Amino acid sequence: MASSQIFNIPNILAFIRLLLAPVMFLFLVNQDASIFKGIHPSWLNYFAAFIFVLASATDFFDGYIARTFNQITVLGSILDPLADKMLTLAGFLGLMILGSASPWAIFLILTRELFITGLRVSAVSQGLDISASWMGKVKTVMQMIAIGFLLMGWPGGEALLWTAVILTLYSGYEYVRDFFKHTSLK
Repeated sequence: MASSQIFNIPNILAFIRLLLAPVMFLFLVNQDASIFKGIHPSWLNYFAAFIFVLASATDFFDGYIARTFNQITVLGSILDPLADKMLTLAGFLGLMILGSASPWAIFLILTRELFITGLRVSAVSQGLDISASWMGKVKTVMQMIAIGFLLMGWPGGEALLWTAVILTLYSGYEYVRDFFKHTSLK
């Protein structure tokens, strides 16, 4: 059963993640801004990576606390996936702008995310619950790992990105399949 408390720790953590996403994006795409004058771009990437890791940790802890202490709320069920998408969007777009990630990989991931968000809205309008699946959680973790590797410039980042693309598309297939199993739009 969902908790009626709106301002609980999981929701606050998700909100912090929402705020950290544009800050990380700022460090990635404004590296030539006068406020960063004299700071080597690699340090800005490291700081963006630190923000990303911190924000990613809030994703783990908000879910863990919500489930463990029965602090699941309707607001949290909206904020958590929104914060995840904003964080990965900021990371992927920032990396693409820097030329550190394949535009095709980013296009495929973002297209799937938008499509599944629309599908979820349709499901909710029909009274269906299409919660995050196990594969959906795995794809989010893989996306975050890929972003982390790419931000740090570590070897294997591009391979992890394409692994994330495959998992993202597969989990999208699972959502579509489950949606049509339970909907009147067959």
